[in-house]
Amino acid sequence: MKVQALIALKADFPLPVLLQVSGLARSTFFYHQARLQAPDPQEELKSSITDIFKKNHGRYGHRRVHRELFNQGWTIAKKTVLKLMRGLGLLCKVRRRKRYNSYKGEQGTTAPNLLNREFDAAAPNQKWVTDVTEFSVGDRKLYLSPVMDLFDRQIISHTIGTSPNLALTNTSLREALTCLEPGQQPLVHSDQGFQYRHGSWRSLLEGAGAVQSMSRKGNCYDNAVMENFFGHLKEELFHHVRFLSTDALEAALHEYIRWYNNERISTKLEGLSPVQYRTQALAA
Repeated sequence: MKVQALIALKADFPLPVLLQVSGLARSTFFYHQARLQAPDPQEELKSSITDIFKKNHGRYGHRRVHRELFNQGWTIAKKTVLKLMRGLGLLCKVRRRKRYNSYKGEQGTTAPNLLNREFDAAAPNQKWVTDVTEFSVGDRKLYLSPVMDLFDRQIISHTIGTSPNLALTNTSLREALTCLEPGQQPLVHSDQGFQYRHGSWRSLLEGAGAVQSMSRKGNCYDNAVMENFFGHLKEELFHHVRFLSTDALEAALHEYIRWYNNERISTKLEGLSPVQYRTQALAA
């Protein structure tokens, strides 16, 4: 900092005077001046890191930035990426979320936990998971009901509404069922929320030949993949922006899910987005 100050002042004052006042040796001054004026050997890398971070709306931490750099041909350690991101001020904000609970007591019918935390699927439309999450905008609420395919973690359908009612969840399921090819009968897993214990939900599943699975009561880890998606969504979107209306939030949620499916890379998916992973897998 002292050398930078002298460089700025030497246009107006004699250098010997500045060196005497600062107590800095002449050789030390010229050494640090040369270093400051030399090209930054990591300038191109820093530019790539900044571009990746900004392109993905500040939602990537150093691990995903590192993976994206690898995809671009860079060979660099994760700890170096973390150090450079800290130096550039490119840090994600992480907050814990308040979990929405749709359980309303022993009403309706439950199903066994057939998924049993086996969150991998060998092909599309074998295993789906779903849930509802809540957002608060001022004194208003908004609810998101997505259906995720465990093959590639893609959100294959989603609905957004101002009430966590049967219409919200049933509509997202109906939309997901339109993705099925003849003969496909997915296992559909949820928690024990009232929407999933209702006869209308079971009728939709039975009509499509799908199999119902439910988490054990009060055990969020039985649906950990969907919980993880909600956590990322709120960390990467909701807690970064002050939404002034539910309409603005709804538009942002639609855009986030588009970005998540098509652009957000995952280390579990070999550094690809869900859509990229599915396209590559089906082409093989």
